[in-house]
Amino acid sequence: MLLRTSYFVLFLIAMAGPSIGTSMKEIKEEGKDIFIAIDLSQSMNATDIGPSRLQRTKFELKNLVRTFSGDRIGLIIFSSEAFIQCPLTFDQNVLQLHIDGLNTGLVPNQGTDLNAPLAMALTKFSEDESLEMKSKSVILISDGEDFADNFKETTSKMSNEGIKVFSLGVGTSQGSTIPRGNSVIIDPSTNQPAITRLESNNLKLIANQTNGEYFELSDEVQEIPDLIAAIERQEGTLTGSRMIEASANKFFYFLLAALGLAIVDMILPLRTIKL
Repeated sequence: MLLRTSYFVLFLIAMAGPSIGTSMKEIKEEGKDIFIAIDLSQSMNATDIGPSRLQRTKFELKNLVRTFSGDRIGLIIFSSEAFIQCPLTFDQNVLQLHIDGLNTGLVPNQGTDLNAPLAMALTKFSEDESLEMKSKSVILISDGEDFADNFKETTSKMSNEGIKVFSLGVGTSQGSTIPRGNSVIIDPSTNQPAITRLESNNLKLIANQTNGEYFELSDEVQEIPDLIAAIERQEGTLTGSRMIEASANKFFYFLLAALGLAIVDMILPLRTIKL
């Protein structure tokens, strides 16, 4: 009876996972290079997403950037042309500052060219002289209204170099008018308020051609967590390692002792029967 009580108690202790003392554990750190390309055309001021497409994007971006604090992130802004707003950096404070300052007045607004930020990212990745990362990605954020449709050559080069584009479509299929001051933008062809809608086809095509994925952001569809998960699945390059102190779990010793006593408990009755 005492024997069974002993190994029963040892089993309970093992299940509790006791930690006695500490041990040092090496944690490997991997890094990725990520360019975030943000559409700053006038249509991003549309209010089919509250408070506006751009304001909602900025809010989500700040949270997304914090998630990848161990990776280098750069910002590209674009409309009909693309510009580097922030080069690749680990500096979270600088990134957050640039995101706060995003507005549609930062770029010329003569329509939207989705190829412009892709070509810019491709060039900057090629020029980078730092440690080459296994994972090079672009997060392309736009409502998809592309007036150029000339990105296929660029996406082919990106695919060949292993650069994936994760497209984020912002807006709704119902769309809305575009505020301008106290009024709205007028469509000159109809002399009526212009209606901007999410055009996802080209965004999906770009993602598909670069082995990336397409996601959406609206009041009804919120796929930012899926976008983050997709980027986290990309394998980075080892950039360093650090030692951390971890508690040393000793459950195995109690489990081994319990199993030993249990085996003895099973053997003793057999020996008694033979005698």
